[in-house]
Formats: sequence, structure tokens, C-alpha cells
Amino acid sequence: MTTEGSVDAVDVAELLDRAGFDAEHSVLTRRQAEVLALRERNVRQADIADLLGTSRANVSSVESSARDNVEKARETVAFAEALSAPVRIEIAAGTDLYDVPDRVYDACDEADVKVNHTAPDLMKLVSDDAGDAVQGREVVAPILVGITGGGTVRVRRSEQPNTE
Repeated sequence: MTTEGSVDAVDVAELLDRAGFDAEHSVLTRRQAEVLALRERNVRQADIADLLGTSRANVSSVESSARDNVEKARETVAFAEALSAPVRIEIAAGTDLYDVPDRVYDACDEADVKVNHTAPDLMKLVSDDAGDAVQGREVVAPILVGITGGGTVRVRRSEQPNTE
């Protein structure tokens, strides 16, 4: 990179090296990593296409696939953290969002886990991460709130257990 938004061929490999990209352990292909790295530095798709010897449409497709892969990886990590979290609280549909922080704090106290959020912050985090499972102050679909040993809060939409 010589300036913001400009590119030169030698710097792409160096950029990936500095970021620690390892194709053998990544959900991204090298090409996807190259495109994302350049796009994150405001390089235009047309300029990336010229650099990589391909079309702008192909760069757009590679970027879209890369972003999908990154989102899937984040989702997988969040799922794994929720499964292994020492604190897991199931919040049933119909629960008032204002009741969630006390339930989280009580469960964390029992497990000797510190959660680093105030009640308002925790409610916002739960509401934002639960998506359409929370509407206004009401939990309208069951969710699972997990807290890792380090205090990270993970919110997952869950399904009601099948009782048949």
C-alpha cells in the first residue's frame, strides 16, 4: 500500500503476512483474504480486479463469499462459546427483558463468574444479539444467554425442548 485506497502488487502478500493469514487454518481462501484485506483499506473493486487480473464482477463475488464465510465463522465461534460457557441461562418466551440481568447476575454469582456489564448494557446486548427473539421489553422466542469464564456474554436463539 502506498496511500489510502491505492495498491501495489508486492504489498498484498506482505499485508496478509503481517495480519497472520494462514490458508491451511482459515475459512477463507487466499484470494478471499486478499480481496478482503484490500477492501478493508478502501481499495476499489475495479482496482483489485486490475491487480489480480480478473473482472470487477469476480472480485465482487469473491468479496461476497468471503464476507459470508467470515459471518459463518463468527456464528460458529459464538455457538461453541455458548455451548462451553460455564454459565448458561435459558430465557423463556414471555419473559420481561428487565428480568434478564438479575437472572444473569444470580447465575454468574453461583458460578463465580464476573460479567462486565451494567443492567442497562446487558439488556441492550441481549436485545441486540437476540434479533427478532426480543421485541421491545418482551422476549418473544426462547433464547440462551451464555457467559464465558472471561465474562463475555453470548446470546443465542434457542428452541423450546420437545416434550413429546
